[in-house]
Amino acid sequence: MARPTQDLRITGVRPLIPPAILIEELPIGESASDLVADTRLAIAQVIRGVDPRLVVIVGPCSIHDTVGAREYAEKLKVLADRYRESLVVVLRCYFEKPRTTIGWKGLINDPDLDGSFRVNKGLRIARKLLLDV
Repeated sequence: MARPTQDLRITGVRPLIPPAILIEELPIGESASDLVADTRLAIAQVIRGVDPRLVVIVGPCSIHDTVGAREYAEKLKVLADRYRESLVVVLRCYFEKPRTTIGWKGLINDPDLDGSFRVNKGLRIARKLLLDV
């Protein structure tokens, strides 16, 4: 009888929430949609040389503290407004640590920081944070 040779370290499989369901549960509002569209347009115009401003992408290596991320975003918004004539400020919201081979993998993969890997919870937290900021 052949011995098992595949998936020896897999202890369980849980389905991921489909993106359409997540978007339905946490839809983007009009003001957030306008902000994203306007910022993308501004960045494109800077890249084309139409807009003389400088694009700056500012933020942490990865987000794990959503309260701290919201506070950071509020402070960054004040600066973005102050320097809007010369800068297009983009908040870097990175939720994963793809080069990490050991240890915590990021907010989406392990939102409780305890190795429980509740990815669906992490996806919801990440989307909610992005909608908030």
